[in-house]
Amino acid sequence: MPPFTVLHVCMGNICRSPMAERLFVRALREQVGDRVHDLYLSHGAGTGGWHAGESMNPPAARQVSKRGGDAGGFKARKLSGELIDASDLVLCATADQVEYVLGLRPDAESRTFVLGEFGRLLADVNVPTAGAITSPDDAYKRGVALVEAVNAARGGEPARPGDDLDDPWGMGETAFARVADEIEQTVVPLALALTS
Repeated sequence: MPPFTVLHVCMGNICRSPMAERLFVRALREQVGDRVHDLYLSHGAGTGGWHAGESMNPPAARQVSKRGGDAGGFKARKLSGELIDASDLVLCATADQVEYVLGLRPDAESRTFVLGEFGRLLADVNVPTAGAITSPDDAYKRGVALVEAVNAARGGEPARPGDDLDDPWGMGETAFARVADEIEQTVVPLALALTS
């Protein structure tokens, strides 16, 4: 039940998923202001636990901050079945991570996507609307309906190779900026679809 919860997944939970988590919150805040944390939960985890407890990778944090997001207070964690169970939408950096999620929770298939796949499908979906978002219950119902619509548009087809996000870890600022751009290509339209 409310709030509508989005789980972002990558490998180590220090680069791609933290950028997605915090840039999604920034995009939501632009739409609903200070109510964002009452209406939505954006969190993340990694398929590996090597970085558990660490802060966001510095170039990732810089991209979040440059784009108006809050990179503070982040701590990496390892993905668990319980985190999947508690999430209404699971957005993974790659198809391999989708397989990992479904290995833990096969019943999450209808709400688990590669991030780029979700963005690609969302562009062709008639977004279900039910008026203004005035309560956590409104936000939850709109979000669940949106995920159902995008899953229906997927039609059982697999993600495409181009839907994956490259791993920028250990690369320069240009790589992190490109990946952050790709993340925003999905999380900004997603925030609009959830709130408009």
